[in-house]
Amino acid sequence: MKLEWVRRYCMAMPHATEEVLWGNNLVFKIGGKMFAVLALEPERVCLAFKCSPEDFAELVERPNIIPAPYSARAKWVALETPEALERAELQKLLTGAYELIFAKLPRKTQAALSTVARRAKL
Repeated sequence: MKLEWVRRYCMAMPHATEEVLWGNNLVFKIGGKMFAVLALEPERVCLAFKCSPEDFAELVERPNIIPAPYSARAKWVALETPEALERAELQKLLTGAYELIFAKLPRKTQAALSTVARRAKL
């Protein structure tokens, strides 16, 4: 997993934004809510993201994947090594993280983002 690949993939999702927080973490958001956090400097974890309760239970049983520090109760996982997941599976999980957060946004925010997306297609 390369940092730039993860950044490009997350930023390709509709209305995704990025922001550097907590010193050296690149935070990806939709509607102002985080869906993934990428460490820009070597840290204990290199990437953390939201997942479903089912995925959370399955992923934390794998090597090099742990409950995310400070956010595990919200079903976030963290990768301790870049090789913890294959690219195709990581893509699926990052898309899932984005969709989970989008689904929890207020309906008004979802509608506003959808309206902008429709206008962009015209």
